[in-house]
Amino acid sequence: MARSEPTRAQLLESAKALCTAFASKADVDTLLSHFSSTHQISACEHGLPVLAPFLGRPFTGRAGANSVAAYFELLQKHLTYENMSFGEWTVDAEAQRASVVGTARFTWAEGAGKGQAWDEQFVYVLDFDQDAKVTDYQVWADSGAAYLARTGALARVIAGKDVPADDQSETNTLV
Repeated sequence: MARSEPTRAQLLESAKALCTAFASKADVDTLLSHFSSTHQISACEHGLPVLAPFLGRPFTGRAGANSVAAYFELLQKHLTYENMSFGEWTVDAEAQRASVVGTARFTWAEGAGKGQAWDEQFVYVLDFDQDAKVTDYQVWADSGAAYLARTGALARVIAGKDVPADDQSETNTLV
């Protein structure tokens, strides 16, 4: 008998379970338990790789320097967060995909930017296998804030003390 694909409700339950684990700062093994064991897995947080060590490159598989586990370890090394919540779920059972908007307060955890914090909205897109386990984990977030925090400049920019000279936001544009 052919195996049926997960229902919308099953995909939503799986997506929420991963997001709840992440929001509660679960360890890497717990996070990986939400990922497929029958398919190649990947994680990608979109952005320029030079802005932060976890941005703009694919992390694949369960072990190794470029694995999904390594991605979550980099996040734990460089960021802390609080008040993470998720809402605005979209689930496509036919495509085996869920997306969600999340919010949290992030703080850079090491180096020149240690302690620099920002509030952020971000988007997850999760693809699933036949068992409603995550195969692909994609994130779109505020890579600019992460970079400014990493370099120690975010607090000054937020306070308006370090606005670039070419900032045209207060000028009128004639068309």
